[in-house]
Amino acid sequence: MSIRAALERDFGVIAELIHLHAQATPHHLALLDGESRLDYQALDSLMDRIAAALQRDGLAAGDAIAICATSSVKYAALFLGALRAGVAVAPLAPGSTQASLARMIEDAGARLLFVDAEAAEAVGPQAEGGIARVSLDGSKAGTAFDAWLAPAGTRPQPVTPEPAWPFNIIYSSGTTGEPKGIVQGHGMRWAHVRRGARYGYGTDTVTLLSTPLYSNTTLVVFFPTIAYGGCVILMPKSDAGRYLQLAQQHRVTHTMLVPVQYQRLMAHPDFDAHDLSSFRFKFSTSAPFNAALKADVLKRWPGGLVEFYGMTEGGGTCILEAHLHPDKLHTVGRPGEGSDIRLIDDAGREVPNGEAGEVVGHSAGMMVGYHRQPDKTREAEWFDSTGKRFIRTGDVGRFDADGFLTLFDRKKDMIISGGFNIYPSDLEAVLRQHAAVADVAVVGVPSDTWGETPVAFVVRRPGDDTSATELLEWSHTQVGKTQRLARLTLLDELPRSAIGKVLKRELRERDPA
Repeated sequence: MSIRAALERDFGVIAELIHLHAQATPHHLALLDGESRLDYQALDSLMDRIAAALQRDGLAAGDAIAICATSSVKYAALFLGALRAGVAVAPLAPGSTQASLARMIEDAGARLLFVDAEAAEAVGPQAEGGIARVSLDGSKAGTAFDAWLAPAGTRPQPVTPEPAWPFNIIYSSGTTGEPKGIVQGHGMRWAHVRRGARYGYGTDTVTLLSTPLYSNTTLVVFFPTIAYGGCVILMPKSDAGRYLQLAQQHRVTHTMLVPVQYQRLMAHPDFDAHDLSSFRFKFSTSAPFNAALKADVLKRWPGGLVEFYGMTEGGGTCILEAHLHPDKLHTVGRPGEGSDIRLIDDAGREVPNGEAGEVVGHSAGMMVGYHRQPDKTREAEWFDSTGKRFIRTGDVGRFDADGFLTLFDRKKDMIISGGFNIYPSDLEAVLRQHAAVADVAVVGVPSDTWGETPVAFVVRRPGDDTSATELLEWSHTQVGKTQRLARLTLLDELPRSAIGKVLKRELRERDPA
């Protein structure tokens, strides 16, 4: 089968595509990090050895492994090799607590754990009877990866995945709560690959990724790049200066960044000195992307800018092609092809056009469910009158007359103060208008008088000495009485997850009252 024919199928297998690329362009670079590189022939051979080693160790299709490590060529090859054996991958965040990592490994039912030295410290010592560990970096964290591999030239028993088979288990608790294992099927990932044709992926694609491989944010760009035969450059950590150097050096064409990374890159003093003319598309997802920052990216960074709004759980995507709709930068775009996005009220009824409601979505790319948590799965589902299944996002939004979705906030973050609904995003947008404000988050905290009241946490621009009192008094002049902030606290930086989401739970705990 030709590569083109394979990509046009309603369902295909990413691991098979890599084999086709290895035959067609064996010496084309596939993966690159600061120390290692693999062309497609070498990647295909390494995937065979990985798949064969997993089968040798007794893992069958549908079993799982866990990876807890810094992004690297070996990490990426391991992920892909496991898929060739039909083995699901649970990529875990090394920044999680030891107790949380232990729960995730157990919940995934992982048969093997792959770590590097740094992640091994986070995971902690191996418990009695714990699963075997393999060290990706050759450290003493486990059996050396090279020693664990099947011998060169070994071929695994062929496995043909089906769309519903688990592809990976992404653990996401958002910014609150216990981690939930989101089981994404091979069919869901193939939907991401099929979408790639619209965004210019091909063998000449060079994708630079500075977000971690355990994040779905990264994977929605990583897999299409590899499926289309392009090259992925992996950064072990995000660094604005290094990112700009790599982008210019390798003539990067595609990237995925979260909004806070765009913010740091655009603020870098050498940004405009770098040649970024090779870029075709820049993507963003995972956190609110304010309109002013989008406008700055469009003005100063060549290539298209595309924002994806959706959930790791799937259930439909809204897409804003910002370069085509510069008058809609305050929105997250319109439902993508094959996505059915609706709005419902607290009683689960669809709201009339023009009214706000909770966003629910249906598409071909939806999670199978939360791993081993059927009750949580049911809580995340909504069914229309025909029985069609949707995933609840927990976000509140409203469609405009052109079908573009404007988001207000997470439903749980909405503040009810004295009976009035207050959206933190509205107050954040107001504060961002002040010249002193570089970053801001507003949260609701308990109030004896009002039930809840809004408080703000602000990061000032470098060198600015505007006081918290001055900012608070200014904000009062910009909003109605029911929206006034109770307090405003200055911080050096907002607490964020590794993928850039503001940790509002931590901010509530920091409130000085």
